[in-house]
Amino acid sequence: MKLYTRTIAETLPDWTNIATQSAGLFEIEINDEHPSFQSLLEELTTEIEPGTIGVKARDLCSRLGFEMSNLNLSQLVEIAQSLISLIASHPDYKQLLSEGYTPDLNIADAQTALTYLQWELDRNQQDSV
Repeated sequence: MKLYTRTIAETLPDWTNIATQSAGLFEIEINDEHPSFQSLLEELTTEIEPGTIGVKARDLCSRLGFEMSNLNLSQLVEIAQSLISLIASHPDYKQLLSEGYTPDLNIADAQTALTYLQWELDRNQQDSV
């Protein structure tokens, strides 16, 4: 299991590790089969809404010392662009492409959509100044 956060605690449980850090975002890998993690999940399990039982990401991050920031849309776009770049350069993705993976929409389409969104956000910000 992976979590993405902007801040992390000074010490992490032994069933977690930092996989990557880019664009001010930490990718945390969690060994979700570790008994201590399973115990934590059991402790945090709650009824999220009527009929839906689970663990709220906010509760899990709080317990682990991660900060779930209320990011603005522009910050989220920046993070998404960074993650898409990581996907595009990932060896597994490149292998899929070499094996003939040809989706209707590709990484470049996603990058273009995010660029257009950022332009619109920038334009709206300039209009409000």
